[in-house]
Amino acid sequence: MLKSVTIGQYIYRDSLIHRLDARIKILATLIVMIGLFMVDRFIGFGLVAVFVGTLISLAKLPYKRVLRGLKPIIFIAIFTFILHLFFTPGGELLFKIGFLTVYEDGLVTGLFMVVRILLLILFTSLLTLTTSPIELTDAIEYLLKPFQKVGVPAHELAMMMTIALRFIPTLMEEADKIMKAQQARGADFESGSLLRKAKSLIPLLIPLFISAFRRADDLALAMEARCYRGGENRTRMNQLKYRVHDFIAFGLIIIFTVTLIIL
Repeated sequence: MLKSVTIGQYIYRDSLIHRLDARIKILATLIVMIGLFMVDRFIGFGLVAVFVGTLISLAKLPYKRVLRGLKPIIFIAIFTFILHLFFTPGGELLFKIGFLTVYEDGLVTGLFMVVRILLLILFTSLLTLTTSPIELTDAIEYLLKPFQKVGVPAHELAMMMTIALRFIPTLMEEADKIMKAQQARGADFESGSLLRKAKSLIPLLIPLFISAFRRADDLALAMEARCYRGGENRTRMNQLKYRVHDFIAFGLIIIFTVTLIIL
């Protein structure tokens, strides 16, 4: 499951989606996310699913690897569905189990939330899968620049967000290695109750935190050795430039989102 995490990973492909400006992709992700929260019919979710599938094809990404990124949040999705199923009253009473009652509104709301969460994860994972960390950092900094007038450290925030995002797959890979090493020494992470499984993860978390701190220290030393001083007077080899296909893609995103809201 740890290898299933796709957020923070980047897969290089020579595709139209990869060539889009990173700023356009970030804004498009935010706009579609807002549209997803305003969808109140399953037909809207169906349109988003078709749209995401089309983007995956245009980005030349393997469907299996992208969908595999949903595995780590299956438990959260199921837990969310159960909460809404049993604790959302309204509509026709479907059945009753002891003190737990299931209403029609609870079932529909639970399904809505699960589908919304899955689509949000799929769409946001496309941003990191098709955008390199350097492009993502530059785009975030550019979008945050207007807030520098009110004291927002745009470059520092962009750098921290990108490093945190990039460290997700790295830490997941490290956790997988530690887990396999401890299983080879007789550790059991699968059997037992939920509480016992949670306790068995404690020996995993301690070396993982130590490894994370060590990597952070190595990164800080490497940046200092390269005379890194933040964004002040910093130049870039590759400048971000809008192209015609960027504006066309952004216009299509606006049209799509408006269509979702109207539906």
